[in-house]
Amino acid sequence: MIPRYARPEMTAIWSPETKFRIWYEIEAHACDAQANLGVIPKENAAAVWRAKDVEFDVARIDEIEAVTKHDVIAFLTHLAEHIGSEEARFVHQGMTSSDVLDTTLNVQLVRAADILLADMDKLLAALKTRAYEHKDSVRIGRSHGIHAEPTTMGLTFARFYAEIARGKARLQAARTEIATGAISGAVGTFANIDPAVEEHVCEQMGLRPEPISTQVIPRDRHAMFFATLGVIASSIENIAIEIRHMQRTEVLEAEEFFSPGQKGSSAMPHKRNPVLTENLTGLARLVRMTVIPAMENVALWHERDISHSSVERGIAPDATVTLDFALNRLAGVVEKLVVYPETMLANMNKFKGLVMSQRVLLALTQAGVSREDAYRLVQRNAMKVWEQGKDFKEELLSDAEVTAALSAEEIEEKFDLGYHTKHVDTIFRRVFEQGAL
Repeated sequence: MIPRYARPEMTAIWSPETKFRIWYEIEAHACDAQANLGVIPKENAAAVWRAKDVEFDVARIDEIEAVTKHDVIAFLTHLAEHIGSEEARFVHQGMTSSDVLDTTLNVQLVRAADILLADMDKLLAALKTRAYEHKDSVRIGRSHGIHAEPTTMGLTFARFYAEIARGKARLQAARTEIATGAISGAVGTFANIDPAVEEHVCEQMGLRPEPISTQVIPRDRHAMFFATLGVIASSIENIAIEIRHMQRTEVLEAEEFFSPGQKGSSAMPHKRNPVLTENLTGLARLVRMTVIPAMENVALWHERDISHSSVERGIAPDATVTLDFALNRLAGVVEKLVVYPETMLANMNKFKGLVMSQRVLLALTQAGVSREDAYRLVQRNAMKVWEQGKDFKEELLSDAEVTAALSAEEIEEKFDLGYHTKHVDTIFRRVFEQGAL
């Protein structure tokens, strides 16, 4: 985690203090369940809760671990220092380290998912607002980076809204999938601990019992979770790339808000660079690079090894913290994005009606001209616009073969912009009222 790209609420989930607090709660709830089953004395279970308000000393735990070379044992030793060795002798009864570690990781991932879902709601709200604001702001659509046919800026925002909405639905599913816990003991057989303990702990921690956990919670769940984060990151980049293209000097249909006093270049005072969306493209790469390691964590030796452990210590905080920052940054970019409708119209008209070529093509075929001949006639006149800067409509009106099939009025009608926006309301209803999933 880099502080430059981190927000406090998400970062706190991955702090040692939070981790040890979750470890403690798991152990304490397990003791309660064991006491209810008569496995350990109730007074010993009650004694564990005396540490409820304790601030666990991270440095002290690290000091113990330097000797034990085992993080969970170090924590349990430190816990005993607070509640007494006699009172602590039944803590971790029948459990294995992965019971604590895996259940804690999933608690953290669930909490991280809740923050990310709220982030996505913020981004969705910004995209919806801008979509309705520019529902009828006509701009040229591009395929292969080349002028295609008219669309609207509102449809651009609506398209991104639908994509982020799909991402949110995937994250909700991933949250559900990752929300499991395991208190099943060595190799997951419950030989030394009753399944009722797992059920109690999971209920208290907001999780579901893992149906079968060997000694670890199956890592296909985590692979799904990180893959979902990677897809969301790719959607962020998709939006960022569009904004970066729109801010190019030759396009300039929209640009990131440039605040008073902001500098774009150390050498060229005129520069206004899309630094935020360029940054988002980079952050998306960081999130995506956690996906392959998560996939590779699925395959473990027999019931368990720890090849996944070091990976998850890095990718879990890095992916969630980075994505949290990116979603919030993108929401801010969208909210403040400066849009230039006049430039959009000027860009669309740069090639003097050329973008209406398909309408003319279709009209000629409807008038009885073969598609091959219609394509030849339209392309012949279109090339004059590309190569000589001619006016497309005027060239069509001057072409005897075209006017033999279409009247001047029919040709004129084919240059009506409203033709291309007549179904915008239908698309908006699909996206914002019926749901775009």
